[in-house]
Amino acid sequence: MAQPLTTALLRTRVRVRESGGAGRGKALTLRVLQAIPIAFGVTILTFLLMHAIPGDPARAALGDRATPLAIASLRSEWGLDRPLAVQYWRYLGRVLHGDLGSSLFYGQSTLSIIGSYAPATAWLIVVSCLMSVIISVPVAAAAALTKSRVVDQIIRLGCQIGLGAPAPWVGLILVLTFAIKVRWFPVGGFGNGPVAHLSAMILPSLTVAIGIAPLLIRALRAEMLQVLGSDYVTTARSKGLSESRVLTRHVLRNAAVSAITILGLNIAGLVSGSVIVESVFAVPGLGNLLVSSISRRDFPVVQGLALVFAVLVIIVNLLTDFVRAVLDPRVGLR
Repeated sequence: MAQPLTTALLRTRVRVRESGGAGRGKALTLRVLQAIPIAFGVTILTFLLMHAIPGDPARAALGDRATPLAIASLRSEWGLDRPLAVQYWRYLGRVLHGDLGSSLFYGQSTLSIIGSYAPATAWLIVVSCLMSVIISVPVAAAAALTKSRVVDQIIRLGCQIGLGAPAPWVGLILVLTFAIKVRWFPVGGFGNGPVAHLSAMILPSLTVAIGIAPLLIRALRAEMLQVLGSDYVTTARSKGLSESRVLTRHVLRNAAVSAITILGLNIAGLVSGSVIVESVFAVPGLGNLLVSSISRRDFPVVQGLALVFAVLVIIVNLLTDFVRAVLDPRVGLR
């Protein structure tokens, strides 16, 4: 009697896993399809906002001494003298064929320009995420294991200070301390080669991590406290498992779901909001490119960057939901 019952339970688990995987695939496909109109809306909004900004790209490119004839000729060459609907239709047609146009200022393909600036931003995001996790996990564990004690109180106070500290101020303090006084790291830039890239990204990434880590610490601490009081943790301890194994195998895995959500949201925000940090540390990334392109009225580059940012944010959100669903199948993909 026990053998058939065990076999039936195993078959039920297999069917649940298979249906969960199929359902997850359908949900992921649906989320990708839902992202298409969002990207389409971003192109419309960016196009209209860029044309609403005062200023003439042709005049900005030729200078204040340019003649009206030269300005009109350049506007005609760039297609800026045509109705907005015609300009947008042409732009959308190029985008659907994978062409983001050519920069009005650089005279090069928008994709190639974005590709040349993207590595610095990618390094900033990756190193910032690693630093945030490296800081948050042990600090949150220490806070959860010393609830309401001195260590926990100090950590919670530090989180409040970190949340209230403006990124430009933190960045300037780090530059003055570690780049100018002790000269451990470069003041700014990106450097040449992987080692120089990593060295140049330490201070900018630490600036970002100081803003993200308090959120992760608070989320992890709250979840870990809840998990530490659960029955299966008590059972694991009663079996003689060490505290470190209980913490890593049972507590962190179950407490990581909410922290991953917060980290994913901050990564998505960092993708499109890297302007401040890149400006403070003179990082030649997409944030700096966006600021300079707006000031030059470089429509194709700004529109291309907006579309790239939107796609990256959508991808990060999808990956965040997928990882959450893998860690906790009860969450699912909705």
